[in-house]
Amino acid sequence: MVYSLDHPVDAVVVGTGAGGAPLLARLAQAGLSVVALEAGEFWNPAQDFATDERSQSKLFWTDERLSAGEDAIAFGNNNSGIGVGGSTLHYTAYVPRPQPDDFHLHRDFGVGIDWCLSYADLQPYYEEVEGFLGVSGASPYPWEPDRAPYPLPPLPLNGAAQLMQRGCQALGIRTAPAANAALSAPYFQPGVGWRSACTNRGFCQVGCSVGAKASMDVTFIPLALQHGAEVRSRCFVTRLETDASGQITAVVYVQEGQEKRQPCRSLFLCAGAIETPRLLLLNSLANSSGQVGRNFMAHPGVQVWGQFPEDIRPYKGIPGGLISEDTHRPQDADFAGGYLLQSIGVMPVTYASQLARGSGLWGDRLRSHMFGYNHTAGINILGECLPYEYNYLELSDEKDDRGLPKPRVHFTNGENERRMNAHAEALMRQIWSAAGAESLWTFSRNAHTIGTCRMGTDPTQAVVDPDGRSFDVPNLYIMDNSIFPSALSVNPALTLMALSLRVADRFLQQAQPGEQ
Repeated sequence: MVYSLDHPVDAVVVGTGAGGAPLLARLAQAGLSVVALEAGEFWNPAQDFATDERSQSKLFWTDERLSAGEDAIAFGNNNSGIGVGGSTLHYTAYVPRPQPDDFHLHRDFGVGIDWCLSYADLQPYYEEVEGFLGVSGASPYPWEPDRAPYPLPPLPLNGAAQLMQRGCQALGIRTAPAANAALSAPYFQPGVGWRSACTNRGFCQVGCSVGAKASMDVTFIPLALQHGAEVRSRCFVTRLETDASGQITAVVYVQEGQEKRQPCRSLFLCAGAIETPRLLLLNSLANSSGQVGRNFMAHPGVQVWGQFPEDIRPYKGIPGGLISEDTHRPQDADFAGGYLLQSIGVMPVTYASQLARGSGLWGDRLRSHMFGYNHTAGINILGECLPYEYNYLELSDEKDDRGLPKPRVHFTNGENERRMNAHAEALMRQIWSAAGAESLWTFSRNAHTIGTCRMGTDPTQAVVDPDGRSFDVPNLYIMDNSIFPSALSVNPALTLMALSLRVADRFLQQAQPGEQ
C-alpha cells in the first residue's frame, strides 16, 4: 500500500521498534490507513545481516548525542537502534515480565513514582505478545509459578549460563533458563507464517540473519503490511504542523534529501526516549507540564566478567541464557527496589571495546587479555532506576548535520543506584568465585533510555495520560519507553510491546466516527 501525500491518513507512526510496530499492526488490522516513518533502512536479514560485528554497526543510531553528568550515558551500540524494527534489530531478545510490585515502587518504598497502570492491566497483553512472538522459556517459572506456560521450551544454555548456574547452585540462589523472544523450535506465527528455530549463531546483538529472533521487522511489521500499512524507510521527521486549535495536521520529514509532508488525523510518536522528547522540544509541543525531557532514567547494569579454565566460546548461543530473580527484593538491601541477574555472552569486538573503556587496557595489555577471550563469561544485573530532577534531556546549542540542535542528556546515578550496584557486584563476584573463576573484573554501565515523557493522571506532572494521549494535543499519542513512570527492574521490550497494543486498543475504542 502506498498512501498519497495529498490526503490525510488516519494515523502516522514515527518509529518502528517495540513501541511503534505493534500498534502499527493493530491499527492496520482495524482497517485504518496508517503510515510508519522510520529514519533507517528496511533491511533484508538474510542478505544484509553479516556474521561480522563491525559490518553490523549500521544497526546503531550513531548520530551524535551529547552526554553529561557524573555517569554520562554511552550511546551508539549501547542504547539505540536504527532501521525498520528499531532497537529490536540488535536487542538480545531478553523478555522477562516485570513483577506486580514493580508498578508501585513509591507505595512500597516511598521513593520514585507509581505507575498509573497495574500489572493486571497489562497481563493479557503480555500473554498475547509472548504467544505471537513465540517466546522460549522455563515452565513452570520459579518466580511466577501460576503463569501460563511459555509457548516454547527454553533455548540451550551456553557456556556462561552453565557456569552461572553452577555458581548460583553452590550459593543456594535459584536460577532458570531465561525468557527469550527467540525460537527454540520452528514456530508458526499467525499472519506472518513459519519462522525458523535459533541456530545458536550468537549474533543477536548485531542482527539475526535467520529470523529466529523476534525483532519487529520479522513479526509485527509483516503483519502490519499484510493489513495495508505503509512503511517508509530513510525518513527523518523534523516538524509537526498544527492548526489553530492545536491539533496535529501533518508530519514533515526529509527522505533522501527531499522534504515531504504527510497530512494525518492522528500522530503516534514512537521514536524512543531521546528522539521523541527532542522532536517535541524542537516543535514546542505537549509541554505545558514542563516534563518533556525530564525524569530520564537508565537501568543499573553493572557487569562482572571472569576468565575460567573451561573453553567457553562466549560468542555461541543466546547471550542472555540464564536468569535469577531471587534479588528482586533482597532481604539485606540498603536500597529501594531490586534487580535481576542474567548470564551474558559477548562478541569479541564488543568485549575488547569494553575492556578498553572500563579497564583502561590498551596495546600489549589488551592483546594479552584477549588471548583469554574464549575462556570468558559474564553476569550482569538489570535494576530499578529512580527518576531524579537532575537527570534530563535538553536541546544543546550545537547543531547536527541536519542543522538541528543535538540532544544533551544529563545522567548521574543516585545513592540508591550506587548502593544497588555495590550489592550486585559483591554477589556476582561470589557467584563467579564459586563457579571457579581465575580472574575477575567489573564493567560499570547503565542500560536503556527511559522516561522523558512521563505517563500519569495529573497533567501538571505528566506528558501523556494512561492511554498514551497527550494532555495538550488531543490527537497526539506517545508510545515508547519515554512514557514509563518508573524504570521497572526488568528489560523494557516486553512491556513496551504489551503497552503498545493496549494504547492501540484504547485509541480504537475511544475514537469517534470521523476522528480516525
